[in-house]
Amino acid sequence: MNTDAIRQDEGRKRFTVEEEGSEAFVEYAREGDVLVIVHTIVPKEMGGRGIAGRLVEAALQHAREHGLKVRPDCSYAEAYLRKHPEHAGLLAPA
Repeated sequence: MNTDAIRQDEGRKRFTVEEEGSEAFVEYAREGDVLVIVHTIVPKEMGGRGIAGRLVEAALQHAREHGLKVRPDCSYAEAYLRKHPEHAGLLAPA
């Protein structure tokens, strides 16, 4: 999957990627200057290819570019951030 294929759908508050008729996405919400990652959904037929991680990366990049902090309410995003401490500076205070 090409990371250029990930796009932001501001209307649905998602970062999405489509492949072969299926859509994977990270759903988010905004709370002031905090980007809350709500869900990471990858259909089974799209699984096992690192798509979830690339979607979370896209959300983190968006937060960084817009001066936002991140709160991972989604268990996948929370685990991803634990495995990638280079993003620790993006975490919103608890």
